[in-house]
Amino acid sequence: MSSKLQSLLFALVLIASFYYWGAYFAATILALSFLIFFHELGHFIVAKLLGVAVNVFSVGFGAPVFERKFGSTKYRISAIWLGGYVQLKGQDDARPELRNYDKDSYNTLSPLGRIAVLFAGPAFNIILAFFLYIAVGVLGIEKLAPNIGQIVPNSPAINILQKGDKITAINGTTITHWDEIKPLLKTEPMSVEILRDGQKLSLNLTPKIMESKNIFGENVLTPMLGIGASGELVTLYFSGFELVNFALDETIKASKLIYQSLEKLVLGVVPINQLGGIVAMADITTKAAAISLSTLFIITALISVNLGILNLLPLPVLDGGHIVFNLYEMIFRRPVGERVFVVLSYGSMALLFSLMAFTIANDIYRLAGGYE
Repeated sequence: MSSKLQSLLFALVLIASFYYWGAYFAATILALSFLIFFHELGHFIVAKLLGVAVNVFSVGFGAPVFERKFGSTKYRISAIWLGGYVQLKGQDDARPELRNYDKDSYNTLSPLGRIAVLFAGPAFNIILAFFLYIAVGVLGIEKLAPNIGQIVPNSPAINILQKGDKITAINGTTITHWDEIKPLLKTEPMSVEILRDGQKLSLNLTPKIMESKNIFGENVLTPMLGIGASGELVTLYFSGFELVNFALDETIKASKLIYQSLEKLVLGVVPINQLGGIVAMADITTKAAAISLSTLFIITALISVNLGILNLLPLPVLDGGHIVFNLYEMIFRRPVGERVFVVLSYGSMALLFSLMAFTIANDIYRLAGGYE
């Protein structure tokens, strides 16, 4: 495909995107482009620190739409806005058979040095997510208030708790929002402090094992009180060490969620038609931007963690695959055979682009109402 045709297609995609999502799509472009930039910046910085020459720093693939050269590095924005890359001297995923052993080449690094360069990209995405959650904590995050909106019949809460009650503490632990309740529930007697009609009350009740659904739609058995939230919201703000703990906790939870989602996908719990790609990311991010800056940062942080974790998967075309190759070299004192390396690289490249094409088609079908 010629450079002009790629640029034309890129322009048409942008026009169609703005037509569908409106002006808030600009926030999506900035957010996703920055995520890619920050990921590649990780590779770039560590490579430079280890003396490796960087030939190209690109946001996007394909023909350059914009390019400037500073020093020995070409900085560009490319036509196919579905990722990005840093092309190090001696390392080119598009042509894995080519090697270079000059002094400033990636190939002359030790396996541990190469792993450091590879790991830096995903690590920068995790770090970026942490700082985005810092911003969210300062701006304020909306959570469900710990106000009871419904009582399940024949549950531990029946005849003890009432609609409109506000839970303020459980066994002496202060409750500020609804999500803090569930982790404190056990199948043993507990003290629940509530605010009812302006009065503070301390009530005793014992949760029991009940069936509910988790975020993946699975039926699970868990200790419950048998209450539902009223739907009211509370805005939480953080500062100092509390802010750092909030950001760290949210980053860890987001990372675990990605791993759990991958596990559920492999086990068939999450159907393959739920897979989303760049179109789904654009849709969610644009809608988040229309809600608030805080919501946009939350979604961007989650996508950043997603980008970091998925890049560590052991596919040869991804950072994780290259890390596995270098671990092999560290353990067996010899690199992976060139033929094996090339075949696996091209094979995983074909798999990745096929998956990308599927998710784009699946996203468009979903947005068009195909699964309704």
